[in-house]
Amino acid sequence: MKILYFGAGYVGACSAAISADSGHEVLVYDINQALVKSLSSNDKDVIESKLYEKGLGDLIIRNKQRIKFTDNLADIEQYIDAVEAVFMCLPTPEKDGSGETNLAFYENAAETLAEILAKRNYGAQSQYVLLINKSTVPIEMVNRTKEIMEAAGVKNFSTGSNPEFLVEGKAIEGSIRPERIVVGAWSEKDFAIFRDIYDRFIEAPNVNYIEVNPLEAAASKLLANFMLFNRLANCFDVVGRVCEKFAGLHFENIRKILIADSRIGDWGFYDSLYAGGSCFIKDARSLSYQLKSKGGRPDLVDDCLAANHRQLVDFLNRAKTEIDFNWSDKTVALLGLSFKRDTNDIRNSAAIEAAKFLLAAGVKKIKAYDPVAGNNFLKYFSGPPAQAGQPAADKIILADSETGAMSGAEVLIIAGDWPQFRELGESIMRNLPKGAIVMDGRRMLQQKYQELAQAGYNIIAVGSPLMKAVK
Repeated sequence: MKILYFGAGYVGACSAAISADSGHEVLVYDINQALVKSLSSNDKDVIESKLYEKGLGDLIIRNKQRIKFTDNLADIEQYIDAVEAVFMCLPTPEKDGSGETNLAFYENAAETLAEILAKRNYGAQSQYVLLINKSTVPIEMVNRTKEIMEAAGVKNFSTGSNPEFLVEGKAIEGSIRPERIVVGAWSEKDFAIFRDIYDRFIEAPNVNYIEVNPLEAAASKLLANFMLFNRLANCFDVVGRVCEKFAGLHFENIRKILIADSRIGDWGFYDSLYAGGSCFIKDARSLSYQLKSKGGRPDLVDDCLAANHRQLVDFLNRAKTEIDFNWSDKTVALLGLSFKRDTNDIRNSAAIEAAKFLLAAGVKKIKAYDPVAGNNFLKYFSGPPAQAGQPAADKIILADSETGAMSGAEVLIIAGDWPQFRELGESIMRNLPKGAIVMDGRRMLQQKYQELAQAGYNIIAVGSPLMKAVK
């Protein structure tokens, strides 16, 4: 079948690539010319320089005969007559920290689409089309989508929901072998379209293909992300905090005991300085806002948001509160700039908040390193002050390796969980001066803490009490 995607970001590009791999003819539209050019390059390195998602470049190139990316509306107008489904994959950021969703991108795209749909089939609109929200949107967004279409005179259409549950960094793997596919529709006719789109998965073993109404589908995305976020916040703020405050407790040993209970399970049972990314924080705030707008009490949602923020603030302040360290005029190595491993996405990354903290504290220099996210991180701090939040971006320099970042530094902060950071013990002892502070926000070096303290380093790690350098 012919499918149109509005939006070529992480969600749109990955979903479109899977649709093409499933045998569908796919056109993907985005207003970002540089992104479209990269995705159209048929060059894996060029594609991944924009969207670093393992397997995405290979999948697009392998299916290049069935997938096309464009920033030209004329291409849509030529394509639209036979389109059976349109996926809306637009940014839905938070509005000014309020929890309310900024729908400007979505509504502008929907209005543009509506103008084109109203003209399809020479105005006859004989081709039935299903408009599918794949972005994370407010629960009742399908109603707004319908209003926009009807206002423009669009006919012979319906609205549905197909939320994305993929894990960034594993999106292609998760799309090829999904745990669940949730589709929301109002009619059997629309469910039939969804079944055509996902035909390869419906009878696949270990795939839960779930049909519900569009409101339930949209709500399930927000609630699923909250449940996961809640798990992380509980682990950080309760389990990790107990292990920090009581000497003799090892977080990894406590973890083994707790996850041995099948009711608890092991997902998300790790300690970290922050849960960032594009989803958890934004979606929790959105859920809180929507609950309040309906007269509900979002206390637990708000508590999770507060716990996550508290975790980061407490971690960064421990150098001052526990060893009276003065950040002024110090050089700091900052490792791990994306919000997590296997992606170059820096949205809500702990490293951004850490850099803001360090700049405000008057550090001399931040030497930052990440395997793939360095340029995105630097662009964030090179932007206008209103975007970056800090005017002192000239104090941030990118290092070409972990060693390069540590050279000349007096403090090391590990903010990311790239696997190679687990092997930094020897490099620390070669490159950081004795008496330096190692702040491990991901417990990447937990097997080396005692050795590093014995070697003369002060260890501040989430989930552990302060380990002072042995002099």
